[in-house]
Amino acid sequence: MEFVVRSVNVGQPRQWAWAKIGRTSIEKHTVPGPVEVHRLGLAGDQVSDTRHHGGVDQAVYAFAREDLDLWGLELDTHLRDGLFGENLTTSGYDVNGAEVGERWRVGSALLEVASVRIPCNDFKGWLGECGLDSAGWVKRFAATGRPGPYLRVLEDGEVSSGDRAEVVARPGHGVTVSLMFRALTTEPALLPRLLEVPDLVTEARLRAERYVAG
Repeated sequence: MEFVVRSVNVGQPRQWAWAKIGRTSIEKHTVPGPVEVHRLGLAGDQVSDTRHHGGVDQAVYAFAREDLDLWGLELDTHLRDGLFGENLTTSGYDVNGAEVGERWRVGSALLEVASVRIPCNDFKGWLGECGLDSAGWVKRFAATGRPGPYLRVLEDGEVSSGDRAEVVARPGHGVTVSLMFRALTTEPALLPRLLEVPDLVTEARLRAERYVAG
């Protein structure tokens, strides 16, 4: 299958009683594009909780349509593109098998896999708001080990729904999005593997170094 961006999704802060800081931007909606992609993300997309989200290492969030479909089976419903708060809904490529540091050409932008999405209670609250079964959601989501990657923007550009994506560089160290997520959540014994990643995000590097130091 061809690696494509099915949809480009953006959102603005909204007030919700269940949100940790009283507002969240997890509600995303599809825009046809072209959408400008810059160092801190997509035009028209604004982060609410800048302490825990956003920045150059979390500029763009990607999630696979294939994983949305699997969750749809579990939740007994169809999940629309963007429902999990992703900026790019992809298809045709296992984004969780991507290596950290892998580079993608998407539209005219160059993106790099940088980090992973760690589920939070706002994610749980949003699913409940959508009428979905959110019981134990953080643990359920973590157990799958398929979080989708956060991407850095190495070259500004434009992206549109329907754009073809291309993997243009793969580091070869074998530390995938799924492995990184498991190391940071359910399998801390994997933390030393993260030190094989050049330009590893600071928080993950510090955790891995503390683990190795004992």
